[in-house]
Amino acid sequence: MELSSISSQVSSQASAQISAQMSLLLLRKTLELQAANITGLVQSAAPASAPSNPPNLGNSIDVMA
Repeated sequence: MELSSISSQVSSQASAQISAQMSLLLLRKTLELQAANITGLVQSAAPASAPSNPPNLGNSIDVMA
């Protein structure tokens, strides 16, 4: 092997490693942002209120047709 081909391979591998690290960093930041957005949505969601129907309404189902 020639010295120039070895340095080219090392440079190529280093570039690929840096690219992989940047992709992983971007993925982590995206996941953190999505988690923050979901947390905000969950906190802003109104809690389900109890129905204001009379107590006798909705207690039985008529299945005879």
